[in-house]
Amino acid sequence: MSAIDWKNLPFGYFKTDYNVRAYWKDGKWSPLEVTDSEYINMHMAATCLHYGQEAFEGMKAFTGVDGKIRIFRLDENCKRLNNSCIGLIMPEISQEMFREAVLKVVSLNKKYIPPYGEGASLYIRPLLIGTGAEVGVRPAREYMFLIFVGPVGPYFKEGFNPVKMQIVRDYDRAAPLGTGHIKVGGNYAASLRAGVRAHDEGFASCIFLDAKEKKYIDEAGPANFFGIKGNTYVTPKSHSILPSITNMSLRTLAEELGMKVDVRPVPVEELAEFEEVGACGTAAVISPICSIYDRDSDKVYQYCKEGKAGEMSLKLYTMLRDIQDGKAPDKYGWITFVE
Repeated sequence: MSAIDWKNLPFGYFKTDYNVRAYWKDGKWSPLEVTDSEYINMHMAATCLHYGQEAFEGMKAFTGVDGKIRIFRLDENCKRLNNSCIGLIMPEISQEMFREAVLKVVSLNKKYIPPYGEGASLYIRPLLIGTGAEVGVRPAREYMFLIFVGPVGPYFKEGFNPVKMQIVRDYDRAAPLGTGHIKVGGNYAASLRAGVRAHDEGFASCIFLDAKEKKYIDEAGPANFFGIKGNTYVTPKSHSILPSITNMSLRTLAEELGMKVDVRPVPVEELAEFEEVGACGTAAVISPICSIYDRDSDKVYQYCKEGKAGEMSLKLYTMLRDIQDGKAPDKYGWITFVE
């Protein structure tokens, strides 16, 4: 293996040595299998290809300041994957099987885990797909569960530096009673046109509004939105928003700092009242937002004085990263160690 330039890793696919897989057939999951193949053989009529029966997760493993390998909130990712399985009528994964698979694939690919202090991590991608052949619109009778990993840099090339985003009203990411609350590929496919346009126009990502009324903030591209107003951490409440495990963790840390946490619909006009705003998720952790451009009104909401992240965003980011890096005690039981 040639030397990896850890500090300049993109957030992209990186070939590693092994992935793990299991197969659902005749009402039960097979034992986990280890393979070095990057490819999947499946029937051309598999339901994941035709009817979108697929769900995935995103997680990270970190090398701590003490050299130990840590995985953040593994059990919450399992819960969220199973929520997606319920939404798409796919077989669930037990916490025991999920944990075994994650620990196995990380351990088998230890040499690809970035060292502490390089600004990178090992991204973990669990995936569950319908592989059974169906032509009628119905759930498959066979499924595959797999996990692959790879080292990644920051999701946004700016890292923790502030980014620009734009509000879009001419595209929707998810319907109010659709699949927005679960992590399935269709939500991301629906966001691509708006996202590509935003990048072409010089923005890091776009902010989607609720599909029903176009009045309230929904997702910030592939992440959750939050705003700081006085001593309050505000984040949108909506059935079409994916519950972010990072956002959930930040809310806990905000309360630890003595802040009030307010989860509710957030009207677009309230952007003018926030002192700090940001996007949060597994891939980005926190991306402070320095400006939000409203395409329809031509209005620009400005944040980040002197081009720097706000005080509370920096404080929350540091608290979360310190737990992930082993610099702060794990008082909430969020960390799983890899032997």
